[in-house]
Amino acid sequence: MDDQVKLLSQRWGALKKERSSWMGQWMEVSANLLPVNGRYFISDRNRGFKRFNSIYDSTGTRALRVLSAGMMSGMTSPSRPWFRLSVSDSDLMQYQPVKVWLNAVTDQVGDVMAKSNLYRVLHTMYEELGAFGTSAALIAEDYKNVIHLHPFTIGEYAITTNWKGDVTTLYREFDNTVGAIVAEFGLENCSSAVKSAYQRGTLDQWITIVHAIEPRTDRDPNKKDSINMPWRSVYFERSSTNKSVLRESGYKSFPCVCPRWQTVGGDIYGVSPGMEALGDIKGLQSQEFRKLLAIDYQSNPPIQVPSSMKNRETELFPGGVSYYDAQSGSQGIKTAYEVNLDIRNLLASQQDTRQRVNAAFFSDLFMMISSQDTGRMTATEVAARNEEKMLMLGPVVERLNNELLDPLVETVFERLLSAGMLPPPPEELQGHDLNIEYVSMLSQAQKAVSTNSIDRFVGNLGQIAQLRPDVLDKFDPDHWADLYSDKLGIDPELILPGEQVALVRQQRAQAQQQAQQQEAMMNASQTAKNLGQTSTQSGTMSGDLLNKMQGQQ
Repeated sequence: MDDQVKLLSQRWGALKKERSSWMGQWMEVSANLLPVNGRYFISDRNRGFKRFNSIYDSTGTRALRVLSAGMMSGMTSPSRPWFRLSVSDSDLMQYQPVKVWLNAVTDQVGDVMAKSNLYRVLHTMYEELGAFGTSAALIAEDYKNVIHLHPFTIGEYAITTNWKGDVTTLYREFDNTVGAIVAEFGLENCSSAVKSAYQRGTLDQWITIVHAIEPRTDRDPNKKDSINMPWRSVYFERSSTNKSVLRESGYKSFPCVCPRWQTVGGDIYGVSPGMEALGDIKGLQSQEFRKLLAIDYQSNPPIQVPSSMKNRETELFPGGVSYYDAQSGSQGIKTAYEVNLDIRNLLASQQDTRQRVNAAFFSDLFMMISSQDTGRMTATEVAARNEEKMLMLGPVVERLNNELLDPLVETVFERLLSAGMLPPPPEELQGHDLNIEYVSMLSQAQKAVSTNSIDRFVGNLGQIAQLRPDVLDKFDPDHWADLYSDKLGIDPELILPGEQVALVRQQRAQAQQQAQQQEAMMNASQTAKNLGQTSTQSGTMSGDLLNKMQGQQ
């Protein structure tokens, strides 16, 4: 075997050994919550077993569906903008050419995401996150749609992190058919076993492939070819002993997204709501089974039959007739025991358990967001009604922003930039880093939690101002407008900058001053006109007053 394949196989074995302690937990979550997900053995692919038959109560599965749909609509809804590009320099953000360019690029990145399979894959990834705490997908290049995502399910891949805790390596083991392997990698690159199968026409024979993506340490940074890029990508046949690799290529950046719901310490894999609720979900299955068993005892109880009827035909269905010989002391057919099975306590326990399961998956919060998805409820109202839950979701939202959404937006932007599909940026942006600002429902609701205290302050201040108006001297309305709009994620174009506000106020003051001057001049002119029309003849008040003044002179 080639030395490179040998080293890759050894590392794949080490990663599987590191992952092995999680496999039992994942398999238990799959069995009780999401049976169709998870590939724990190579033979698990393309199997149509009756996997849901062991789930008697589907509360956990339905709560997970609500969680994944809620995360989808709350964080990355395809029906509304959920991100925008910006720069940290607030003055530069007010420059019109910069704003126009940022808006145009944001729209272009969003169009690429909408045309690809991104949103279908995101829903699957949220589901895996809620169940297993970890999800992964490969962002492949696509000549038609720029990107195409390949989602992976738990158990078929292994990951590891660098010293900062960022996922930098992913190995995946999967089966593919001979025909697909030859079409993807070329017959000349395949092993002799694949070539023989292809020549025999057994195109549907399954072959195990390993795909390794990891940082490349032995590269020449001065070269720009694929085998000298920072990340290497290698496909090889796991069982091949006479072939090196199927294909080796590279990436400029890590091409996978591997978000975790929550990590503890230096753990590589994440924990999930599904793991936290697993005990309640299993208890709910047991309670449902007991309830169904109790109902069966009442509807179809065990019976006692006289021994004289042994080996004789007995009709126990409604309306059936059974004959037996009356004997001394015989009481005929009767139930084996009389027990009044009261299942009210069991039903109450089930209801309490279902509430705990739904709370673990934040079902009440996400159902409220989904029911108000028409825009009738603002992010402030969402935060006010569920402030505690929003605070609990805060770390999860921040982690998913960093581990899932940031890489997605950055990858699309970089590939559009490399292809020369972006408009030329203004010269003022030279030397400035672009930021990704999230404006989804959940992101805005996280910010809106802090506005509750602002609302209480302004409300109390208004009440005090009715008694002491001078207290308003402590309030800066301009700073309040800037801060509040930022917390709510308002479009910056709706908020005028300070210089423009000062100019507007200056123009308003000048207009008011001119109006006052014009009013004063009109009053003076009217007074002079009135004086000119006053009679000065003797016998009138004004004439007598004027004659008196002249006589005094």
